[in-house]
Amino acid sequence: MTVAQILAVIIFVAMFLLIVLDKIERQYVTLLCALLTLILVFGVAMHSWDAAAETLNLRSIFTLEFWYAAGAEGDSSSGINWATIIFIAGMMIMVEGMASVGFFRWLCMRLAKLVHYKPIPLFIAFMIMSAFLAMFIDSITVILFLAVVTVELAKLLKFDPVPMILSEIFCANLGGSATMCGDPPNIIIGTSLGYSFTDFVTNTGLIAGISLILVVAYFFFMFRKDLKKAESAGVDTSSMPDPKEAITHKGGFAVSCVIFGCAVILLVTHAQTGLTVAFIGAVIAVVTMLASGKHTIELLKKVDYKTLLFFIGLFVVVGGLEQTGILEIIAGLIGEISGGNLKVMIAIIIWISAIASAFVDNIPFAATMIPVIKSLAVTAGVDLSTLAWALSMGTDIGGSATPIGASANVVGTSVAAKSGYAIGWGKYCKTAAPATIIVVTVSMLIIFIRYC
Repeated sequence: MTVAQILAVIIFVAMFLLIVLDKIERQYVTLLCALLTLILVFGVAMHSWDAAAETLNLRSIFTLEFWYAAGAEGDSSSGINWATIIFIAGMMIMVEGMASVGFFRWLCMRLAKLVHYKPIPLFIAFMIMSAFLAMFIDSITVILFLAVVTVELAKLLKFDPVPMILSEIFCANLGGSATMCGDPPNIIIGTSLGYSFTDFVTNTGLIAGISLILVVAYFFFMFRKDLKKAESAGVDTSSMPDPKEAITHKGGFAVSCVIFGCAVILLVTHAQTGLTVAFIGAVIAVVTMLASGKHTIELLKKVDYKTLLFFIGLFVVVGGLEQTGILEIIAGLIGEISGGNLKVMIAIIIWISAIASAFVDNIPFAATMIPVIKSLAVTAGVDLSTLAWALSMGTDIGGSATPIGASANVVGTSVAAKSGYAIGWGKYCKTAAPATIIVVTVSMLIIFIRYC
């Protein structure tokens, strides 16, 4: 190994360890490691500022293809994926706008009323709603609002909210795997490889849909005693709050619904229109801010800038691995172990992704593996999209196995704990880990049957 390769690996490993230890905020970790990559790897070891410029990738933003060209995202160079950054920022602004007018709270209370506040239908309905919302909105936001409303309903209807929160978390992660905008790993995969919203829906979406049926049945079976006990307890529902009370601004609520609908339409049709996800994210953000009027500053203050900075630093560090050829070496090892057998490659990618994502953040893992599967597809002569779907399902679902595997898990368990319903590792993993194994296994088998 060269000095540049050794330095790139050391910086990457140090970054991962610091993220796992969680002693320093993760955006500071990735930004510091990004700075070290630019100085030590590209500057001192490689003496190549061209590599640094390619990794920073600023020039791509000022090209027409970045904003308007079907599939052009897949041609972007290594380094910072600005399409991902801009799209996520746009979605964050839209979601904050929707939350500020009470959209999510209204939706939860409306659905609860439709099923007459009965625990079993409520349990199933909230699982399906969690999966559906996570197809279009970040799973962290989905779980934040669902968990809060679930605890509120549990207190009113006198049932244990833990089974519902655990099932909602899992379904949010599963729903996120169905679309390109559902989970950050999918956004990175889609923008890096040039896959459209439709590509994900017809591939990972099909897997997620089949898995959702199994997951709903699984969680109902696991919590059937608690649910039947809650069902048998008679509670007066006449005193339940009217869903309309959740709406804080009727005009803003209507506008938010329109913006969300337009965002979905733009995403579904972006492969046909040629509008890139960066363009869609920027338009969504601008329209939401215009609709917010004098509340725009408040809206912008609520955006999760820490996550955006985390992404930027992460892409630079992974760019260091790519520029020094480390990721090609990893791809070569996977190809050698698999002997060129596509099924073995799929099994390796999906299970390594799932196991790794159960304990470390799935975002850096996905970002690291994209250049690996690109190299593997070229050297082994296999279809890149097949490897991409395996990577997507492994990273998205693997994170569900433990309380720290995905951000939605941390948020959901934190909300429960603050409300007096502590969910320890034992209680969480007892139900989530088997569900994860089931879905990853089903995903692998479907990929085998459909693509091999």
